[in-house]
Amino acid sequence: MPTPTSNGHASRLQIQEPRTMSPLPPPSSSPIAFKEQQGRPPPTTHQTISGKLFRNLFKGLLFSQLTLISLLVIVLTIRGLISASSQHFHPKKWYPPLLASVAVSGVVSLAWQCIFIYNPSRAVRATFWLSPILTCSVGILLVLIGSAEDAGIGSVFVLFAITQSLYGCWITTRFEYTDKILSLVTAFPPARTREVVCLSITVSLVYSGFLVTGIGGATSTRTSLDLLFISVILISLAWTMQVLKNVQQVAISRARFVNFAHGEEMDAWDAFRITMKHLVGSICIGSTLVPIVVFIRGSIRSVNLMSGSSDEVMYSGADCFSAIANKLITLGNRWGFVHVGTYDKGFVEASSDTWNKFRSTSGLEKLIDSDLTSSFCFLSAVSVGAVSSLTAGIWMLLIHKDYALEVTLYAFIVGYFVGRVALAWVQACVLAYYVAYSEDPHSVRFDSTIPHRIQRLQMLSAHRDNRELEVGREREEDSYNDC
Repeated sequence: MPTPTSNGHASRLQIQEPRTMSPLPPPSSSPIAFKEQQGRPPPTTHQTISGKLFRNLFKGLLFSQLTLISLLVIVLTIRGLISASSQHFHPKKWYPPLLASVAVSGVVSLAWQCIFIYNPSRAVRATFWLSPILTCSVGILLVLIGSAEDAGIGSVFVLFAITQSLYGCWITTRFEYTDKILSLVTAFPPARTREVVCLSITVSLVYSGFLVTGIGGATSTRTSLDLLFISVILISLAWTMQVLKNVQQVAISRARFVNFAHGEEMDAWDAFRITMKHLVGSICIGSTLVPIVVFIRGSIRSVNLMSGSSDEVMYSGADCFSAIANKLITLGNRWGFVHVGTYDKGFVEASSDTWNKFRSTSGLEKLIDSDLTSSFCFLSAVSVGAVSSLTAGIWMLLIHKDYALEVTLYAFIVGYFVGRVALAWVQACVLAYYVAYSEDPHSVRFDSTIPHRIQRLQMLSAHRDNRELEVGREREEDSYNDC
């Protein structure tokens, strides 16, 4: 990606123009030495037979499902075009709005890249107020379609928009640190990052457009079996996009880690090539585990928030759920992708090692938990999905109202995943920075951004604990006086 010229927060100590690759020490001391020798990450861990088996199994599963889904889409598309006239399906009215929305999602994603590169701070703030507005607009559009089903789904979008707004108000105090960390880690991205990002977006657009044709073919007949086919296609879209996003994430984070940890330059395209050649199996496993772990952990944290009661049973239940959440996060987390790319570890081992590093560094685990990068990427993707959805929905509302709901939803799903792929490089830079810091917090390559934030969080936590203690004492005194 082009180097931003307006990143005022970039540290002169940490962010320097990367130097060229110099003679390297043995693989045991540098994760990039092995790359020079054999063109793949260093074998710093002994992989078990079961680990290799699972990696090959998931890699085979990825390519098998791509082949089967491609055949299914081709058959559904041909069948849909043949039977369109007899089933009152109008391909000329159904396909153009949805395919146009796919193209729009690509344009918006690229435009958002330019906005972020030019001014990360404004891009972050714009995301947190623009996403609720666009999501609410989609909800209003669905309500205007008229049916009860459309109004129900539209109200869900409106509720989601309100939730985003409340969340944006709640985390305003974290914006300053988020601006600093994003400006810091993206100031000098690895060479040829732009090529990797553009290729990933192009592949995501082509694949999404291809699957959309199969969904249209299944829509033309609308049997119960066709509904199953549509569900299978959407699941394939979600998983494949996750893999594509994480391939980019592993490649960019590997190249960025080399710079943060060793001060060396690594070409993002070389890292991408190595990732595709050797690490797809581990990435497939991570792409399956991380969404599941994030969903379960998010649900547990929500339960804990709602269990703020003086009831002892509720407290014990919350403690049990917290223990489960703490165990799950070590088995599958997005930071593990850095070690997958850098050290060629299995995904579960990489996740465990990175999280244990965070826990061994005072205050870092809490800082990682409060980081807004994932929220920024998520809401940016929601914004892209909303723009894509509005494009298709308004078009369908004007020319063929009967299909407006489903086309609007399909466009939102496609736009969301394209947006996630587009911003994977940003998240990869942040992941690499945190992991590199956890391995050597006292390195001269790191400035005071993280230590100052940890100190700030510790002060806020101590203040909160003191306040809760005072409130508890006041309640005890009140109850004693009542007696």
